[in-house]
Amino acid sequence: MNRSMVIGILIGAGVAATGAAVAGLGLVKRAPAYADVIDVKPVHRTVRTPRQECNDVAVEKQKPVKDEHRLAGTAIGAVIGGVLGHQVGGGTGKDIATVAGAAAGGYAGNRVQKNLQEKDTYQTTEQRCQTVEDARQETVGYDVRYKIGDTVGTVRMKDKPGERLAVKDGKVVTDAAAPAG
Repeated sequence: MNRSMVIGILIGAGVAATGAAVAGLGLVKRAPAYADVIDVKPVHRTVRTPRQECNDVAVEKQKPVKDEHRLAGTAIGAVIGGVLGHQVGGGTGKDIATVAGAAAGGYAGNRVQKNLQEKDTYQTTEQRCQTVEDARQETVGYDVRYKIGDTVGTVRMKDKPGERLAVKDGKVVTDAAAPAG
């Protein structure tokens, strides 16, 4: 065998082995680099923020009473009642009518003054406050359904994904530093 023939056989064997190795790579099932996104649903939470809400309200109040025991009304009523009672009857009957008139007049004067005091009011404005809550929806993440080959899975992600998710070691990469699909 000559030398060029041996070199040709060796080169041919090397090319055949390389071809077989490359062809064998096609037969080995490679792990997918990406998962297909099937569905994305936003996940929300309700955020409630309390705040004070104040309004001016017209309020009717009773004026302060100067004669708390209504002595003036009682006295004036007693005098008028006594005078009127004294006009009725004669003798001891006149004295009894005067006393009875004074008592009834005193009571009536007391009641009249009470009614006048209760109706003696004024209006003012007061501020009334209450706590109310404002509610708003906040997106906290996304529930993502994906498919790797024949396997379907779900993962919650902070950010909304694109059409594909990166896969590393057969698992979906969910962090923000993962390569975009």
